[in-house]
Formats: sequence, C-alpha cells, structure tokens
Amino acid sequence: MKTEHAHMAECAAEAARVARGVRAAQLDDSATPCEGWDVRGLVNHWVLYTSHGMEHRALRTEIPEELTVRDFTADADWAARYAAQLDRAVAAWSDPAVWEGTIGQGDSASPAANTAEMLVMETALHGWDVARATGQEFRLSDGAAGYVLEAVEKTAVLYRQYEGFAAEVTVENGASGFERALALSGRDPRWTAA
Repeated sequence: MKTEHAHMAECAAEAARVARGVRAAQLDDSATPCEGWDVRGLVNHWVLYTSHGMEHRALRTEIPEELTVRDFTADADWAARYAAQLDRAVAAWSDPAVWEGTIGQGDSASPAANTAEMLVMETALHGWDVARATGQEFRLSDGAAGYVLEAVEKTAVLYRQYEGFAAEVTVENGASGFERALALSGRDPRWTAA
C-alpha cells in the first residue's frame, strides 16, 4: 500500500500542477483528446471524480448530488481548490486500513486496492487529456507510469465494452510505459490541440 499511495500522491500532485497551468480562456476550447468534450466539461469531470470522488471512495460515502452538477470552473480559483481537494483525497487514502476490504455495494463492490488503482488511472489519463488540450505535458516517474499501465491493462477490455475507452492506438517500439498506457486506453500519445 505504501508504494501505491506514493503513486497516488504523485499523480495528484501532477494533476494539480497541470490544473494551475490551464488559462481561463482555454476552458471554452472545443479540442480535447476526449471526443464530445470541450475543455470545461473535461475539467469538471476530472475535478469531480479524481478529487471529490477519490475522497468519498476512501470514506465509503456517496458523492453529494450537488457536486455532480457543479461547474467547478465557474470559480476563478478552481485550480487552487482542486489542488486542496486532491490533498484531502490523498490524505484520506493514507490510512492503511482504507486499502482493505471492499468499496461499493452488492455486485458492484470491488477490493479497495483495485478502486484506488482505478482512481489513480483516471487522475493520470484525464490529467494527460487536460494537459494536452491546454498545451502542457503530464509527466510521471517510471514507477507511477508502470502502475498506471498495469491498471489500464487490467481494465481495458471492460472499459471498451462500456465505451469508456476507444480502440487501442498503435505506438512505436520503445514507447514509454505512460505512452503505452495512453495508447491502450484509446488515446494517441501524439495528439495535440493544433
């Protein structure tokens, strides 16, 4: 759990850095790696599920309904608020006991460690989406990138069934672990907004 939590903290810190790099004028841009989403919609999804969702999963509570319809970007300081919420979310996962047992109910319950892995994957993949849509890079250490790649490898077939991932993109031999994770999730690592 200690290593996994470190990967979570790294992805969260990088997400916060990217958020701070988004200019207000870019929120209305329509070009993102996520078909059908403009930058504002993508950022709102990212903020909701990778910070509030991450904390609520750790606490085994539901995300409040009002958060699911909030435009987080309406606040001029949304990036700073997102960074603070990410800190709370990562702190909620710092207790080893949170990584034990299951999260969810009935047939939808999953091992807590698997849920954490999925949350880290979402933070990194959508973090890359936001970064590329706003002319930035999303950078991870080899260890964190490997963790994200492993998560994508475990879930890619299922996510594709529910249209969460597009078809796998071919990458060159020698692609980095994170580039392979992006490609397996249906993202083209060479994508740019230009």
